[in-house]
Amino acid sequence: MKLFPTHLALSLICILVAFAPAAQAAGTGVTGSGLPLPRFASLRSDEANLRTGPGTRYPVDWIFTRHDLPVEVIAEFDAWRKIRDWQGTEGWVHETFLSPKRTVVVTGERRRLRSEPDAKSPTLAFLDPDVIARLLTCPHTRDYCKVEIQNFQGWLKRDEFWGVYPGEFIE
Repeated sequence: MKLFPTHLALSLICILVAFAPAAQAAGTGVTGSGLPLPRFASLRSDEANLRTGPGTRYPVDWIFTRHDLPVEVIAEFDAWRKIRDWQGTEGWVHETFLSPKRTVVVTGERRRLRSEPDAKSPTLAFLDPDVIARLLTCPHTRDYCKVEIQNFQGWLKRDEFWGVYPGEFIE
């Protein structure tokens, strides 16, 4: 069967309409929340399905099972957020699985939670890699951020965890 130009044009329009959500979701600046991208958030649930695309019709690629895990929101499409974790895993979750609460995850080796924002201050606790802490503040005059872990509040160097952008200050 021969395609006439009008049929060809109609076919192309149908293809473009079918793939428009995927193109928008790929990070072209379409946002549903109006919040800046990228930004940090945390997982609200003990279990969150990470999908290959923005919708329930896309397969589940991974299941996060850590409440309060910090994630970076890197794209939005309607009620779906493309996120990245501290290990670089990316995928889509529904916005209801995310919280604006800021948390961080300890990276590298065992770290010292210090009583003051200074390398010479006393150690309050030792934190193993992958420990999640609630972010309290990152003063602009310090290389340290104040965090809370199981009712312990103390200071970690910015390069000892993931969940804050370089140069980002939280007062």
